[in-house]
Amino acid sequence: MPEQSVLVVEDTQEIRELVTTVLERAGFAVRAVGTGADALAEVRRDPPDLIVLDLGLPDADGTEICRQIRAETPCYVLMLTARAEEVDLLIGLAVGADGYMAKPFSPRELTARVQAMLRFPRTMPAVTTDPVAAPEPVRRLAELEVDEESREVRVDGAVVDLTRTEFDLLAALASRPGRVLQRETLLREVWQTDWEGNLRLVEAHMSNLRRKLVAAGLSSPEIRTVRGVGYRLVA
Repeated sequence: MPEQSVLVVEDTQEIRELVTTVLERAGFAVRAVGTGADALAEVRRDPPDLIVLDLGLPDADGTEICRQIRAETPCYVLMLTARAEEVDLLIGLAVGADGYMAKPFSPRELTARVQAMLRFPRTMPAVTTDPVAAPEPVRRLAELEVDEESREVRVDGAVVDLTRTEFDLLAALASRPGRVLQRETLLREVWQTDWEGNLRLVEAHMSNLRRKLVAAGLSSPEIRTVRGVGYRLVA
């Protein structure tokens, strides 16, 4: 099996070298760059399986780099940030990042997070023309439409701009309306991991998803929190 590849994007040389060394020792093929421009060039030259992306880059905001990366590759994006405030986290996840770690971080935890993400390498969703292979391509629930085939969400016919992760979360809820889905279940279905350290990700992405649906005018159905358990989609 070929080595899984990681691109480290970090402008501080000491941190860049530390992350590179730690991940190479864990068996990953690692490339490292120090700017957003170099990161985009590397992604276009040879897309990695995962990107460790610092938000505080010298030539561009890391969230904008993440947005551009997400438009071009399905690879995982793990953000590194010294700005651990809630707003930075939500903005980062809103543009398509899959997870985050606040600086300073534990090299052991970083390795564990990367390994958990890459346990199931991500690919672009397959497009099929076989109607038998894709039952119920469009789910309609009151004002909401979730189109699995085009991966579009519409509220009263207007398309809502969601990240891939937000779409996958909503699709999971829409496939079982009224049922409570535990956060652990969503981790397994959307992130393909059961590592509990990622539970915070479910909450943050769900917050972004709700905000976008409400801004689009959705009043029914709504995503409700079942405290201490998970979420459900109810009319």
